[in-house]
Amino acid sequence: MVGDMNLSEVMPFGLNLKDTLGRSLDHAKNVDDKNKFIRGRQKKSALKQSNVFRFLAYLFFTASFSGCTQETSRPLTQLERIKQSGELRVVTRYGPSTYYESVNGAVGLEHDLAELFARRLDVKVKFIVSDSAKQAIQTLDDGGADIAAAGLLIDVVRKKKLRFAPPYRVLTEQVLYSDGRPRPNSIADLAGGVLEVSAGTSHVNTLKALKRNYRDLNWQINFDQDVHELLFLVSEGLVDYTVANSDQALIMRRYYPKLQVAFDIGKTRELAWALPMSEDSSLYDETVRFFREIKENKTLDQLIDRYYGHAEAFDVALDSSLRRDYLTRLPKFKRWFVQAGRRYDIDWRLLAAIAYQESKWRSTAVSAEGVRGMMMLTGVTAKELKVTDRFNPVQSILGGASYLRQTLANIPSQIEDPDRTWFALAAYNLGYGHIEDARNLVARRGGDPDKWIEIKKVLPLLGKPNWYRKTKYGKARGAVAVHYVNSIRRYYDLLVWLTEENATGKMAMGPEKSRAEGV
Repeated sequence: MVGDMNLSEVMPFGLNLKDTLGRSLDHAKNVDDKNKFIRGRQKKSALKQSNVFRFLAYLFFTASFSGCTQETSRPLTQLERIKQSGELRVVTRYGPSTYYESVNGAVGLEHDLAELFARRLDVKVKFIVSDSAKQAIQTLDDGGADIAAAGLLIDVVRKKKLRFAPPYRVLTEQVLYSDGRPRPNSIADLAGGVLEVSAGTSHVNTLKALKRNYRDLNWQINFDQDVHELLFLVSEGLVDYTVANSDQALIMRRYYPKLQVAFDIGKTRELAWALPMSEDSSLYDETVRFFREIKENKTLDQLIDRYYGHAEAFDVALDSSLRRDYLTRLPKFKRWFVQAGRRYDIDWRLLAAIAYQESKWRSTAVSAEGVRGMMMLTGVTAKELKVTDRFNPVQSILGGASYLRQTLANIPSQIEDPDRTWFALAAYNLGYGHIEDARNLVARRGGDPDKWIEIKKVLPLLGKPNWYRKTKYGKARGAVAVHYVNSIRRYYDLLVWLTEENATGKMAMGPEKSRAEGV
């Protein structure tokens, strides 16, 4: 056994030189003595080498064992624990600007970012949905989540106890009111009404900072409704004013047309993920690398465009018309949209949104170009689809759904939804050949031809001679196609909102509200 070895016998520097050398050859008395001497020294040399090898093996074994002990005893970093468990815990909050359930499952900007980050770590996401920003932060503080991806604004107060990942969006805070009352133009004008903000939001900290200069500024803190529910109460005239982020206002104004932006308050603000304060920076460092990467490769821009790219096409009059026609015209045709949706595996509300953009749900509509009917089919397309009467709403709806399904099938397989759908809508309007022209232009300019955010930038160029002359299919009204897609996206979102019966409004009207005066 190595442990029973006498190291003084095997260590090379511990060997007795006198025993090793023995007698000198010069002192040998005869050849036999010399031969015996040589054989003896060879035996001792072999023994020495064997002992040296045994000693080196002992050292190697000891060092290896020690290294293994140190490696296994080192505590895992937070990032290593997450990878080992296979689960990333993310606390978020419900809302159209963060995380919500759609017919296709959970979606939202924060949802998509978290899923993308988890894919990078090769783990799955466990979403913990909180009722408010305050509850999300509390969950993080209590160790119930690894990251808070809940639309949190960075502010001085929060930075004292949270570690923020790199910001991914710049916003403003806005005061909102209902168009049923006079518009306030300044902080001083808010004194004539009730200003209410959701508990735990950074808006409370902003108002406290403003109060140093506006002593008459007062507000109430609502502990039961989140920002989205407060926006509903403002739109219904049940609360005079509230404060929301500009992205929240942009989205919610599509659903609550009475909502109006009064003015911005404070400086521009940054949205970011939050992590607990810790000496272990492994997870934080990974978020830094993640956001740097998705900013450089434009993935972040594509995600933001997915949820906000069409929101700026907000038109109060058109949205109000759809709300009216949803009640008066759509019921007559709804069952045919539903039937067509089932037959061709397309959300019936998308088909209805296309029809509203095309004809405003008028079965006898005719355009200046000669296309006609509910889905505005050309004569050539109708013939290919075996639609014999374009004014027949049933034939038109089924024909339009079939054409959209064929168009979707033509889109290259590597293009993923929702971009795939936006490509198909543009092709429905222009023809697929012009979409291929646009993809080629994007590729020539060094962009990604599989992303809608890139395609919509170059489509308008198809109307300019110095560009369309370089294409295979020639001139096209590309700018019209971009507007067409944006309008359908907006109508589709509103139809989804209307058919899901405005859950936010129901929640806002539910429990008795609890308030505290702001000081």
